[in-house]
Amino acid sequence: MIRFPELPPAVTALLLQVTAVLLAALSMRVAPLPPLGFALLCGTYAAMLSHFAGQARWWLYIQFLFVPALVVMLAFDIPSELFLAAFLVLLVVYWSTFRTQVPLYLSSNKVWRALEDFLPQHGTGFRFVDLGSGLGGVLTHLSGVRPDGQYTGVESAPLPFLWSWLRIRFGGHRQCAVHWGSLWDCDLSQYDVVFAYLSPVPMKRLWHKARAEMRPGSVFISSTFAVPEQSPHDTVQVDDLHRSTLLVWRM
Repeated sequence: MIRFPELPPAVTALLLQVTAVLLAALSMRVAPLPPLGFALLCGTYAAMLSHFAGQARWWLYIQFLFVPALVVMLAFDIPSELFLAAFLVLLVVYWSTFRTQVPLYLSSNKVWRALEDFLPQHGTGFRFVDLGSGLGGVLTHLSGVRPDGQYTGVESAPLPFLWSWLRIRFGGHRQCAVHWGSLWDCDLSQYDVVFAYLSPVPMKRLWHKARAEMRPGSVFISSTFAVPEQSPHDTVQVDDLHRSTLLVWRM
């Protein structure tokens, strides 16, 4: 099995796609094909290479459809400005996902309500942080339920950050604040409850950061994504569309 341990999956996929196109071009010297046939051959090669490279199953579908989708779109003569606009929208929404492998996940209202049970007792003046706070739903909900706390969000993508900033600023949520930046620059020692809804990729590193920085008695909560080789102290199954699970560790 081919492995690319130092490369992000998207870079690996791109290299495999280029290799597939070259293989398809060589095959065309033996048996010429029409454009769509060539595209399907590229997709077949790319999907096979992705399988042998050990990429996740959903990458195989992307790799197979990539070149055929380009051929179909070119056949419809879609204005290039639309592609640029779509790229810019995706850029401001997902921003560093290419590097961090943490897409924009939005937690449900039922997850917000489940989080209420893990906040410190009333009157303690606690501090809560949402790492990757997205559109700010967690912060604004909890501040409405427990106004005795201080709620901070950290978000690296420009559009979700702007959305949540406006939501907090004009929604009158004085107990909330959101910062644009990397969660890795956030000092977790300041917080009593740390919440994250990220992806499987950063969880091991985030666990080491939490263990190094969080105070005894504080609580670390991950939605859905487990920490490798670390059993949570509490697990809460949430009855929402995604069947979310809250994994709770007490430091």
